[in-house]
Amino acid sequence: MSAQLVFDRVPLGALIRYADGSPRPPESHRKKLAAWKNRNSGRLIAKRAQTIVGNTTLPASITLHKGDFGSGGVIVLRVHQTFSVNSDLTFTVVERPAIGSVLVLDRAGEDAELVHLAGSREAAEAWLKSHGYPHAVLHEVTADEAAIGADGGRAAA
Repeated sequence: MSAQLVFDRVPLGALIRYADGSPRPPESHRKKLAAWKNRNSGRLIAKRAQTIVGNTTLPASITLHKGDFGSGGVIVLRVHQTFSVNSDLTFTVVERPAIGSVLVLDRAGEDAELVHLAGSREAAEAWLKSHGYPHAVLHEVTADEAAIGADGGRAAA
């Protein structure tokens, strides 16, 4: 599917794989395969609408969380990658957020960004107590939301 279809139909929290043109290494090459997966997948954490800044139009975009780096339980670097909806890469939804899981969003509104995906409301509230997001919003994934776009982006007949 295209980046535009991901923007239009895929919910935040979905795990996305995309093709950057490099071939997938065989399963026996564990380190090379892990590096390839890191370069070619991420969790959908944000969708930004088209923006006009002066005379420049910035197209809508999607942002994937690629990974966290640190040690001793302290994250020192969070890696995100943003793609324009005009990207010529091919995207595939690997996993959607489960029904009943809870999205922890950094704020309310359309510009909200996913900061954590919890298995339940209790887990989300516990995570939120130990992390500093004073304007966070919890959003439970419903069956209707999980079904939206589950056909891989094809229109229903």
